[in-house]
Amino acid sequence: MVNPNGSNPSKVNTELSLAALRRSLADGVPAGTGDEDSVRRQWWAALATLQDDLLQQEGLQGVWLAAPLPALYEPGLLQQLQGWVWAPSELEDLLPAASSLLPIGRGPATGMPSGGGFQRLPLGDDDGTDPLLLVITPKVQVALCLDGPAKARRLVVRFDPQVLSSALGLINRRLQASDPAAAEILRSNLQKLGSLQSDEQLVLRFWPRLAERLAAIAPSVTLQPLVHGGGDPGKAASSELALLEALTHEVRTPLATIRTLIRSLLKRGDMPPIVRQRLEQIDGECSEQIDRFGLIFLAAELQRQPSSEVPLGPDALARTDLSALLGQLEEIWQKQLARRDLQLELEIAVDLPPVLSDPTRLETMLGGLIDRFSRSLPSGSTVKVALQPAGAKLKLHLSSTDSPSGGKPPGGSPTSGTSRELVGPVLSWNPATGSLQLSRQATQRLFERLGGRLTERSGNGLTVFFPIC
Repeated sequence: MVNPNGSNPSKVNTELSLAALRRSLADGVPAGTGDEDSVRRQWWAALATLQDDLLQQEGLQGVWLAAPLPALYEPGLLQQLQGWVWAPSELEDLLPAASSLLPIGRGPATGMPSGGGFQRLPLGDDDGTDPLLLVITPKVQVALCLDGPAKARRLVVRFDPQVLSSALGLINRRLQASDPAAAEILRSNLQKLGSLQSDEQLVLRFWPRLAERLAAIAPSVTLQPLVHGGGDPGKAASSELALLEALTHEVRTPLATIRTLIRSLLKRGDMPPIVRQRLEQIDGECSEQIDRFGLIFLAAELQRQPSSEVPLGPDALARTDLSALLGQLEEIWQKQLARRDLQLELEIAVDLPPVLSDPTRLETMLGGLIDRFSRSLPSGSTVKVALQPAGAKLKLHLSSTDSPSGGKPPGGSPTSGTSRELVGPVLSWNPATGSLQLSRQATQRLFERLGGRLTERSGNGLTVFFPIC
């Protein structure tokens, strides 16, 4: 893709790249010690704190800049503030109608748009895919980003005017080189907001609220990636995977916030039973989708690494009581299936030995398998889960019975691959049901990382073999 002025957006001066901007924001910040899981939780908590605690004002005016996707998700803020988002050009090709996720702002050519919105800008090869957000209003001025290599990740939050001024200067120079009209609009809007200033009270409010939100986020909100980063950004497949990772995180951000708010409401004792029941249903749906998108992220991360670079040895796995794990998950799965009017039948042979796997990740992976298998089943069907010995392995088999009416699943059998279309390296899509799921290859690779071997045959259900300790 080429800009109207003839420049190639994929080729960005490295000194004006968003990666350089992150480095300037992180200058002077102590080195990180976190993994991807921990810093993503910090990022989500920081976004929620910023939007719920610092930016809730009437008649708010200001600007925001983000990459690689919009970080703000509160509708009221998006309507009041003018934004610019650096997003990959591959977004339009990744999923059907995905371009609607990033609408281009339709405000006036100059000045502060009355209806908010944001303009999409091209993300360059040297920009990286770590999230970045700058928000400038008369009272709130802050920059946030994630930075650092694997196992040394950190959340960077800067309120100091000197650092923010330097960041805005870099952005202005970049826009001058790539989109002079956008640079002019941004400068005009910033001038109307007045000079940058430091508000110590804002900083004092931010960090305690961030800590409170982190304490409220349940450990299952995210999955720790098995590997991080890598891949050749020059390859289309790698670009798609990087974008998919960013998309999954941005989808889970509002879901995590909604679930946290719901769980705080559920602590009240004066709630009518019907209201509590509905909130519990929403909480369950949020948890299911958070885990579902977590698996998509995990599959994308794993796909970006060649198998030879991610060795799998016995030390990576542990003795896992699969029988006990299934027993613990039975009630959760029953509720999950009941939301689609399905039943669960669990059969576990007695005195089964433990298997080699990772119980923490296996729990979410099995939940994803139940979702994958059941999503195309007709209402009234029963999902049968059986665990039994099979030589030196344990055999976990998923099958189904038809509904009492004898109806067929929309789009074919849930185990049939003929009705699914591949969408990118790790996703498949069923046009008949609108269901977006992990592809068979991605699902098999995830189970391989957990010590299992998945087989899927049309009409025979799903089977996973785990090695016995």
